[in-house]
Amino acid sequence: MSEKPTIVLVHGFWGGADHWSKVILELSRLGHRDLHAVEMPLTSLADDAERTRKMVASIPGTVLLVGHSYGGAVITQMGNQPNVAGLVYIAAFAPDDGESPGSITGNNPPEAAANLQPDTDGYLWIKPDKLHESFCQDLSKDEGLVMSVTQKAPLASTFADTISNPAWKHKPCWYQRSTHDRMIHPDNQAFMAERTKPKETLNLEASHASLVSRAAEVAALIDRAALSLA
Repeated sequence: MSEKPTIVLVHGFWGGADHWSKVILELSRLGHRDLHAVEMPLTSLADDAERTRKMVASIPGTVLLVGHSYGGAVITQMGNQPNVAGLVYIAAFAPDDGESPGSITGNNPPEAAANLQPDTDGYLWIKPDKLHESFCQDLSKDEGLVMSVTQKAPLASTFADTISNPAWKHKPCWYQRSTHDRMIHPDNQAFMAERTKPKETLNLEASHASLVSRAAEVAALIDRAALSLA
């Protein structure tokens, strides 16, 4: 058996690379040593895809991309790089040609849509007193408070950035769906998961922050994907 691929973790909106902290620890316990978590500016799909592309290009050998939320759109856009062996979507967007996270969201608006609030500079925030119930209701109030205070807002215009030549049409995929997600409607996740023809779909009774609340199960899915590519 060849070596396991390097795992690159790609965060979504309203957080940074540290949202993967618990998954990183679980993957380490499962024996994965080649781990990277990209920190994106969340200023445009082009900017975020390019930041991730540069990290992947710097890695020798094969790469397994893992995207949470908007990070799924990023890996969809830049995941056709030759050393990318597969894609794992964690409660994530997997847009098709010409689609954007915003257009998919419009098909089934999520429960917490009313809790988003733009500022005068064009950044889109989750109202601080609403982040716990919107993003991570299955975490403690203390964890929700920290996520609220440290949230990383995207430029709202990024929601409308469209995908071209989606990588899931060319690479093997895995998908974790959060059935209690209030940020990406579970029906939208089911639709996206089905059309990517995943090797495995994992349904978790989890919030949007499944990478934190169900880190062990999320890491186990990533591990199974990595082992199948080794």
